[in-house]
Amino acid sequence: MKDSTGSIIYVGKAKILKRRVQSYFYHSINHSPKVMKLVQQIKDFDIIQTDTEFEAFMLECQLIKELKPFYNSLMKNPLSYVYISINMNSSLPEIVITNEAIERNGYYYFGPFTNKNTVKRAVEGIKDFYKINCSAPANQGSACLNYSLHLCIGMCRGGSAINLYRRIVEKLMALFAGTDIGILEELQQRMVTASENCHFEEAVKWRDCMNAIQSLLHKEHIIQFTEENNHIIAAELLNPNTIKLFLIYRNQIIFSKKYVLKSMNLEILKEEIKNQIHSHDNHPHRTSKDEIDEAQIIYHYLKHSGSRFFVIPDSWSLHEYERNIEKQLFQLILKE
Repeated sequence: MKDSTGSIIYVGKAKILKRRVQSYFYHSINHSPKVMKLVQQIKDFDIIQTDTEFEAFMLECQLIKELKPFYNSLMKNPLSYVYISINMNSSLPEIVITNEAIERNGYYYFGPFTNKNTVKRAVEGIKDFYKINCSAPANQGSACLNYSLHLCIGMCRGGSAINLYRRIVEKLMALFAGTDIGILEELQQRMVTASENCHFEEAVKWRDCMNAIQSLLHKEHIIQFTEENNHIIAAELLNPNTIKLFLIYRNQIIFSKKYVLKSMNLEILKEEIKNQIHSHDNHPHRTSKDEIDEAQIIYHYLKHSGSRFFVIPDSWSLHEYERNIEKQLFQLILKE
């Protein structure tokens, strides 16, 4: 959508474009002040038609990042995304919410996470649950104020509390690494016990903490999926005679093409895919703030839209590729 100066003020997508556009111009008490102001400024439209809804999602995300339209300003800025950082070099590894993931020995990062408030709820909830909210961890030997308030297990006093604290931190790291859900199980038990004892406010507190953690674990699972360094072939049937294939790597569609099913040559397609894989920079790296939005779109497309896809493992040798790819492509197309 453009204003009178030709500036792009909003980018959106729609399955049924006419209905979406009309919805802006019908008088409605449900329109927010933002939408009403937007409508007053619309003077022109540019339309880009995509072959699939998946491409529309990806294009919308990329255009908003590139153009930064005024009325898309409520979309989260990747600069505001955060990480959970844990420095295991310290005798008391601090659990910190940070804006950057700086690679250093002994530092572990989880994220990036798109909602800082959810991260804060999860971290603060875990600190409350295990009573590791120490207000003076550096002053070992004397108790902090939170210790007297029963909010700290006594890391500030030294002794066995330090070892207990490190075990809790290791359990937290295992939770985000996807190898131990003990923290969630303990929270669940505490919530049930509180509810049975009619301590409903406490039960709600642990429920909200669990929900925040599970939201972060879902994001962490997407990140791990993105960082597996595999290429993915996905297919969508556009009509009874035409199929569109996508070659996906991390947060990008690195190749896409439409094919007429009757004249499709799998040998040529196999070479096309191989050339695209070899010509693309496949250097593994941590998922950045700028990648996470597209990574989420790709993950949900592959996992929740009923799409057809298969994975080309990074570990495949050239011989394994030649042996397996044609069979995989045939099965993918046959499913369609």
